Amino acid sequence: MKSTDEPVVTTAEGAVRGRADAAAHVYRGIPYAAPPTGAARFAAPAPHAPWQGVRDARQPGPTAPQPRRDGFGALDMTPYFGPGWVPGADHLTVDVWAPPEARRSPVLVFVHGGGFVAGSTRAPLYDGTAFARDGVVLVTLTYRLGVAGFLDLPGAPANRGLLDVVAALRWVRRNIEAFGGDPGNVTLCGQSAGATLTAGVLAHPDAAGLFHRAVVQSGNGLGAFSPEQAARVTRVTAEALGVGPTAAEFAEVPDERFVEVLPRLSGLDLRTDGRFDPLMGLSPFSLVLERQPAETVAEGGGADVPLLIGTNTEEGNLYLVPQGDLVGSTPRDVRETAARAHADPDAALARYRARMPEASPGELRAALLGDALFRTGSGRLAEAHAASGAPTHTYEFGWRSPAVDGLLGAAHAVELPFVFDRVDLPALRGPRGLLGPTGPGTSAALATEMHGAWVRFARTGDPGWAPPETRRFTGPA
Repeated sequence: MKSTDEPVVTTAEGAVRGRADAAAHVYRGIPYAAPPTGAARFAAPAPHAPWQGVRDARQPGPTAPQPRRDGFGALDMTPYFGPGWVPGADHLTVDVWAPPEARRSPVLVFVHGGGFVAGSTRAPLYDGTAFARDGVVLVTLTYRLGVAGFLDLPGAPANRGLLDVVAALRWVRRNIEAFGGDPGNVTLCGQSAGATLTAGVLAHPDAAGLFHRAVVQSGNGLGAFSPEQAARVTRVTAEALGVGPTAAEFAEVPDERFVEVLPRLSGLDLRTDGRFDPLMGLSPFSLVLERQPAETVAEGGGADVPLLIGTNTEEGNLYLVPQGDLVGSTPRDVRETAARAHADPDAALARYRARMPEASPGELRAALLGDALFRTGSGRLAEAHAASGAPTHTYEFGWRSPAVDGLLGAAHAVELPFVFDRVDLPALRGPRGLLGPTGPGTSAALATEMHGAWVRFARTGDPGWAPPETRRFTGPA
């Protein structure tokens, strides 16, 4: 690769022109699959047609259809979710951030979160400059969301968003060497919904050999819906749209209506006789599987892939603090939350109260949410993977954000600026910023430590500590 202002790389599908910054060559919006339009929205991803000439990859591409989710109570979550829906047919794309002189450099492929209904590579948090600066080629990817990506429909393959991730990994295997990356040293990394997708890919036989390590940040190895639960979402969605519950009828519905219908699916009770709702009513979409990823991994799925996995100490705070519900929760709210995740909610509450005798109702509720959404499933996945004999490195992120009057703490998503070494991003600061009202301060040193661990893991498979130790990222006391 030449160090020019507008470097050109030739991929298997055609040439692309990027831009050169001091620390990275950046290529945005490169298609890895054909546009998912019309009936193709409910089909497996197809190869993209080759193009003639040089495709402009200097600007971000379109995003998957989705609602805008900047408001999150007292927090501005735009740096996490991005701008919402930026229309365009070619929205199955990758962005590449490569060291200017990359030569068979390690590759990190990142899958964004957003509850399976939102998010994109345009989110400011996912700038890959720090990874390129430190010798890693970062690839971020978009995937189908919501109805198109995860609604279970007769006549359509299940988990189309997951199939998109696998297709992006195939693009990496075909093309990343042209950007200076090593196709034999690829780490798949996801956060939140992206982490649950990563767990699903880890357990998916079609992905074997496409990546060599995995990072699961605040995901859920028990986060898939059963077919029975998914059928309930499909029925309600079809009724709300006034169409039959088949891929053929859904193919006639425009994307705008799929986005508009999402509020009517909010809060569905997906509990069945045999399963709780792993997303606790926060999203009507997830993977749809007969068996959970952690169960498949326990039987040997992904046994040859070293894993880095962990959660944040106060995951559940994100869903209560910005809305005022950490302070406003009542004992009745706490019991209702416990009933969503436990067969015997009173016994569960007794265990939590014994463990947290000084906790307020809101703090108990946050702990219940964090465990049900992330910590229990991540723990099960880690245990299953470790039992297979593969290296399993665990971490806990405990740095407490002073946002929302000091209440946010080590909430869900707070670790991302540290992993990407982006704690100095202005949008993360101020009265509504995820990291609080002041400058980076001592958090910069923690970002260096945590980002460095991810770089080492991508390079060698060793983040800097050996199992069974759990590394705790808390920063200065």
